[in-house]
Amino acid sequence: MPIARQWHGRTSKQNADAYWEFLHQKAIPDYRSVDGNLEVKLMRRIEGDVCHFITFTLWDSLESIKAFAGDEVEKAKYYQEDKAFLLEFEETVSHYEVTEVRSLSLIHISEPTRPL
Repeated sequence: MPIARQWHGRTSKQNADAYWEFLHQKAIPDYRSVDGNLEVKLMRRIEGDVCHFITFTLWDSLESIKAFAGDEVEKAKYYQEDKAFLLEFEETVSHYEVTEVRSLSLIHISEPTRPL
């Protein structure tokens, strides 16, 4: 059963674009370099003077996560460069068992959807 791993971090609004770029240049390739990584999603949301970042990765097994994060899989993994951007360092990440879901493209929607 696949396992999803979710991490949350915060930067100042001023550092949001620079951190976004850093994550694309270093973190995403790092995730993808590990055998067993199935997917990487990076999300951000600006809220006042703070930008929230979520990395959501999908893995084929706990062993693959250990290859990425080490034996303490609940512990967040940070890069040296994070010190220049993050407002704090959350100690843990969340893991979820994943089941297969159908793509929204397979669902017929009869009414127009409203933007978020």
